[in-house]
Amino acid sequence: MLSEQSRPVIEATLPVIGERIGEITPKFYGRLFAAHPELLDGMFSRANQQNGTQQRALAGSIAAFASHLLANPGTLPEAVLSRIAHKHAALGIPESGYPIVYEHLFAAIADDLGAACTPEVAAAWTEVYWLMADALIKIERGLYARQANDVMWADWRVTAKEAAGAGSITFRLEPADETPVTRATPGQYVSVRVQLADGLHQARQYSLSDRVDSLTERVFTTKLDEGGEVSPFLHGRVNVGDVVELSNPYGDIELDDTDAPIVLATAGIGCTPSASILQSLAGSASERRVLVLHAEQRAENWALEAQMREAVAALPNAELRLWLEEPATAADAETGFMSLDGVEMPAGAKLYLCGPLPFMRSIRSQAIAAGVPATDIHYEVFGPDVWLAA
Repeated sequence: MLSEQSRPVIEATLPVIGERIGEITPKFYGRLFAAHPELLDGMFSRANQQNGTQQRALAGSIAAFASHLLANPGTLPEAVLSRIAHKHAALGIPESGYPIVYEHLFAAIADDLGAACTPEVAAAWTEVYWLMADALIKIERGLYARQANDVMWADWRVTAKEAAGAGSITFRLEPADETPVTRATPGQYVSVRVQLADGLHQARQYSLSDRVDSLTERVFTTKLDEGGEVSPFLHGRVNVGDVVELSNPYGDIELDDTDAPIVLATAGIGCTPSASILQSLAGSASERRVLVLHAEQRAENWALEAQMREAVAALPNAELRLWLEEPATAADAETGFMSLDGVEMPAGAKLYLCGPLPFMRSIRSQAIAAGVPATDIHYEVFGPDVWLAA
């Protein structure tokens, strides 16, 4: 995919760009928002800009994409591109945004590299950028085409606000207008957009955490201390009867319809997509082999314990294992961090991960060491997209 003309230039400059891009991207965002402050109103996370995670995510994605092009000629990192495209679609990032990003990103690169940014270097990295952008645009067009409507945000009314473990709340919502509703699949998420006290709109993605086959209800669960501005606003300011904006459902962690065994490994509020998957399996009286692995700091934090335990009990071939960092108070819990040592992974299992990034890296590495193919490991990252090892 990368031209033979650009390949040696990228090979020679990737170490420099990779080293400098952490400095380049803050300059890029400074330029971008100075020229387009409206992008902070509902599209880019203000909190992620302030804590630097968005910059690190962009830096990692561009460098990793270039590395993939060099190491795997003729291919693209399709799984990661799909994950990014779903995030973009869930925020309504339009095709017209890519030239804007290109303009300000490459102005920042030229400013940072100075004389080292020769026409040859600029041309090669322009090729990398547009290879990545064009691939994302193609995927995003397909995602938009699948939806039952052509709107970005639809109004949904809160019908219930339920405590879910220490510091977490489950929100149940119904459509507040006549916008056609797209049917979700287990494991997917929606973006929730609210208008904060200062008038700025901010959005955050939340996994759907209950049955997803209804066209008249959306259910998601939020943790108060997970960072950002949206969750505290939902917990403190949004009540039953209020209306919030939801995107269509997105996310490429989708439960397949085969008979292959499933391993769900989660930590903390990362249990939400697993809860949805379990509800779907229980609702269809599935006989698939299901191994549920969950980790918490303490037992009372488990946001969806009752729901997940009931689903596991309803499945004839399901098993649950629990780890608690603090001395285990639950009779079936192990004390300490989750470990796959001593866990018999079902042959041919599909592994689904969701939780803090260090947790997912650890369990993914352990699973690969245990013989699980990387292609059978699926994971979801919330907040800015971050690249795990390929």
